[in-house]
Amino acid sequence: MVMALCLCACGSEREKITLSIWVAEAKTELMEQVMQKFCDIHKDEVEIEYQISNEEEDTCKETVLRNIEGAADLYSFADDQLDELKAAGALLEIPVDAETALQPFGGNGSVAYESVVRDGKMYAYPETANGYFLFYNTKYIKDSDADSLDRMVQIAGNSHKIIAMDLSSGWYLYSFFSGAGLTLHTDESGQKNLCNWADEDTDISGFEVTKSIAKLAVKTGFKSMTDEDFVRGAQSGKVIAGINGAWNAGKIKRAWGANYAAAKLPTYRLGDEEVQMGSFTGYKVVGINAHTKYPEWCRKLAEFLTNKDNQILEYEKTEEVPANLEVVNEDAIKDAPAVKALSDQSRFATLQRVAPSYWDASSKFGITIGSGNPDKKNLKTLLKDMVDEITK
Repeated sequence: MVMALCLCACGSEREKITLSIWVAEAKTELMEQVMQKFCDIHKDEVEIEYQISNEEEDTCKETVLRNIEGAADLYSFADDQLDELKAAGALLEIPVDAETALQPFGGNGSVAYESVVRDGKMYAYPETANGYFLFYNTKYIKDSDADSLDRMVQIAGNSHKIIAMDLSSGWYLYSFFSGAGLTLHTDESGQKNLCNWADEDTDISGFEVTKSIAKLAVKTGFKSMTDEDFVRGAQSGKVIAGINGAWNAGKIKRAWGANYAAAKLPTYRLGDEEVQMGSFTGYKVVGINAHTKYPEWCRKLAEFLTNKDNQILEYEKTEEVPANLEVVNEDAIKDAPAVKALSDQSRFATLQRVAPSYWDASSKFGITIGSGNPDKKNLKTLLKDMVDEITK
């Protein structure tokens, strides 16, 4: 784990505190800059000794829950982890008026509000938009071709290249079923999934969707690839387009240079129709450990980290899409490919609200389909087994 230790000393008569902060490795330098500014602003009030350690947002929940009291005072995580962290007593209820505090992020009724507020109480600050869309290389894929997944796969196959997507991840697999109008969400308890993907009375059956995914998976120009393999493939020139997350925008932009482009998700071939792919949406957020000795300073820091100036700084360093709408609407940012693509995809996106049983079940299904179903298992049985596990 990469760690940094810095000290802002402001005189022996000031309050002295020690804060621990967890951030993704790619944001270490950003957090160091933010902390230096924060210390300087409050130098007449407090002397802060702080320690920055690396913990990725998608694994943060598991790390925190292993030792809540030993977790950082301030940590970032994906918003779908909030309910479990809250239920475990790992998150501090932030003592602010949620609607007022979240006005820069869209206010009451916005996706940001729904991401961090429960029963009118706020438990985190939105940091960056957490969604996915299409990246494509204009050297091979024209803007008009980016509308259709099947057309891009055909182009890639003819060019001995690859269109990538991680079928082993329920995060992405959801896009096929959601696009077909099928549903997945938790019940009122938030602990059990409701999923109609195996039902036989829907307008479009999940079995038809499964057959479409299976056909796609074995095409020459398509390959199921993890996020890391997608980035490496783009860098090597083998991958010319892919469905992936906003957090990789900077890496893909550097890989493709002037040929870098992004757009909403494409349509995919479902029987005789072209169906618009759906997606999950949400935010990466900043929460405060309920066991911190310094709740008010943590609140001030979380608010400072996600204010307009620091959201601009974060975008400049990571190119992740800001949560703060004042920043998103800045002229220099709003037309950036990733920002525009995520905005355009938002019309077809739903807030991620699934219970944990979804992830292993969808991954097992996706690995089988993505590898070409080597054991020739019955697709209807594969689908039913997945849904049984998702809803158990």
